[in-house]
Amino acid sequence: MTEIVQTETPYDPDVSRGLPGMAPLAVEDWLLSDEAFAAQMAERARLLHERRNDVLAVMPGAEAACDELLETVLGWLADHGRGYVVGDSAVRRPDGVKVTIDRTDPLGTLGNLVQEDLCLMERHGGDEHVLTAAVLCFPASWRLADKIGRPLSEIHVPVPEYDAGLARRVQRLFDGAQVGRPMWRFNRLNYAEADLFQPVSRRQPSVSGDGQPYPFLRTERQCVLRLPRTRACVFSIHSYVLRRQGAPGVGGQTD
Repeated sequence: MTEIVQTETPYDPDVSRGLPGMAPLAVEDWLLSDEAFAAQMAERARLLHERRNDVLAVMPGAEAACDELLETVLGWLADHGRGYVVGDSAVRRPDGVKVTIDRTDPLGTLGNLVQEDLCLMERHGGDEHVLTAAVLCFPASWRLADKIGRPLSEIHVPVPEYDAGLARRVQRLFDGAQVGRPMWRFNRLNYAEADLFQPVSRRQPSVSGDGQPYPFLRTERQCVLRLPRTRACVFSIHSYVLRRQGAPGVGGQTD
């Protein structure tokens, strides 16, 4: 496996925020392209080709939200995407790769367009938003197959901090999300490997079994954006993996 790591993040992952830790975000800052763009996009293409059923899922009835998400991202890239050239039938990415716009496969197209994983949360009369569709190439210790079709409170099991009080606050946050006013937060996790595809659930202590710090810090920039037509909420995840200072190199590629 080629190692894909970044050297910096656009925020300080060591700054502590109370949960859920959401803050306002300018629309033009929603999606990001960073130093690992080409390498991460190549890994996304590999996963979508070799493990599509593991990284992409759409529930019946979510098709309209998927279509709207594709059009929303295309419009955003045309207006704000640095290095993107958006045409009627294809998009040229900042790394020069041309991606055909397949409107019969909106999430597959999106998975090859941007670094972010994209999850759609919809509320159709129930008490909670439900995960109805996602392209999730870089899961951080969870499997899409285990979470698709489940409400927010079940998606976060077994996160210890996600108690009933926090669940209510998060649901209110999704209910209150407004069109044109996205929000963002970040997390931080500890890993022994730099692999971006980490679907196996595990605890995330700060040190390994021998008492040594794990060599990799993984942090996700997570955003919530409301779609105007279907009213679905987009939960986007931009993944960063950084080698901790002093950790030995293990070969491979650094982008």
